[in-house]
Amino acid sequence: MDLDPVLLSRLQFAWVIGWHILMPAFTVGMASYIAILEGFHFTTGREVYLRISMFWIRIFSVAFGVGVVSGVIMPFQIGTNWSRYADATSNVIGPFFAYEGITAFFLEAAFLGVLLFGRKLVPPWAHFFAALMVASGTLFSSFWILAANSWMQTPAGYEIVDGRFFPKDWLEVLFTPSFPYRLAHTVVGFFTTTGFVVVGVAAYLIRKGRSVDEARVMLSMTLWLLTVLVPLQIFLGDQHGLNTREHQPAKLAAIEARWDTGRGVPLTLFAVPDPANETNRFAIDVPRLGSLILTHSLDGEVKGLKSFKPEDRPPVAIPFFAFRVMVGIGTLMLALVAASWWLRYKRALFDSPLFLRACVLMGPLGFVAVLAGWTTTEVGRQPWTVYGLLRTADSVPPSLTGAHALASLLAYMAVYLLIFPTGFYVMARIIRGGPAAAQAAASPIESGRPSAPVEVELHTEGKSL
Repeated sequence: MDLDPVLLSRLQFAWVIGWHILMPAFTVGMASYIAILEGFHFTTGREVYLRISMFWIRIFSVAFGVGVVSGVIMPFQIGTNWSRYADATSNVIGPFFAYEGITAFFLEAAFLGVLLFGRKLVPPWAHFFAALMVASGTLFSSFWILAANSWMQTPAGYEIVDGRFFPKDWLEVLFTPSFPYRLAHTVVGFFTTTGFVVVGVAAYLIRKGRSVDEARVMLSMTLWLLTVLVPLQIFLGDQHGLNTREHQPAKLAAIEARWDTGRGVPLTLFAVPDPANETNRFAIDVPRLGSLILTHSLDGEVKGLKSFKPEDRPPVAIPFFAFRVMVGIGTLMLALVAASWWLRYKRALFDSPLFLRACVLMGPLGFVAVLAGWTTTEVGRQPWTVYGLLRTADSVPPSLTGAHALASLLAYMAVYLLIFPTGFYVMARIIRGGPAAAQAAASPIESGRPSAPVEVELHTEGKSL
């Protein structure tokens, strides 16, 4: 069997980061949600916010642990499978990961212990502050990771010396043309994903009759948040699309399966791309709508894939379908939020079995949308690791063999299939118990200190001391 080390390395990277991204997609939003709950409890004194926060802190701690383990493992493959990429880009990309460790990981590590174990050891304001710092740490992490990815997508502020990239202007390196759009779209996407997890769990608890008071608060307040987040995400996605058209036109052409450059192009709702014949089969088109959405003009020009050399074109089918999965889920999310407005007006938000069942079903779809969006972005960048400058085929070490790449892929698959199902199982057990069980499980002794004086009775030779 002829094993292609480049293809196997790409499959390995997709497997590893595809699993890992599920955790930041949840923990980034959940850290901010916990900070909101802690703030509400600190300012209002309502115990319901405390019970909800304690419940989600337990789940967050498991997800954070899984995310850290998978995140620590992930960089090893950069050295083993992508060393030529690392050698070429380390002067630019390396500092981003260092800054992420200094500003994000240390911040999270410093205050996570207070958040998890310090409720009875520090004043309420300090616990709220710790929640804010953990949330800030997750956002700093997103900032630096997305800065690195955006530079790979739209490189700027560099010079090439002896085949290596060197920073020429750090502000341009950091704030590349796509970075603001990618950062906003991704972070709001993470918030939205977390929001629908909370909505799904709340609806599940209401249907099961467990911790109903807490579940109602969760459902109501999160749907208000999603009322802002979902439309905002749609707007940011549109702006990100305009930026992609300007700076990565080949990617946009693949996303839309647009082969010929033209004006007033249709929007292809569905098709089966046929790259061999440079056409689409079974296409369902809406006239002129493509130009209107992609350029905000009925007569706007959209570049086609034929404008690029065949060897410079990304795959078409994967980003084409992944993008439609993402947009379809976004449409369902908007429909669910709109349904919540109507039910609020009818004062039946917690009483509709159909709506609650829909909330439960929508709970995990945010993760699917995140994976679909990531697939669209990364596959659409091909055949480049650094867009237009460094090819993926030139990023793997020449000494890497197909057998070695297959062995490492199988090892990563085995490890991740152990870590993630175990983490999901633990989180599912916490969810089934609800906030009431989470509060009951809280230990009366934290960090080795008793919550009250310990009474001890010793018996020595019939005498009590």
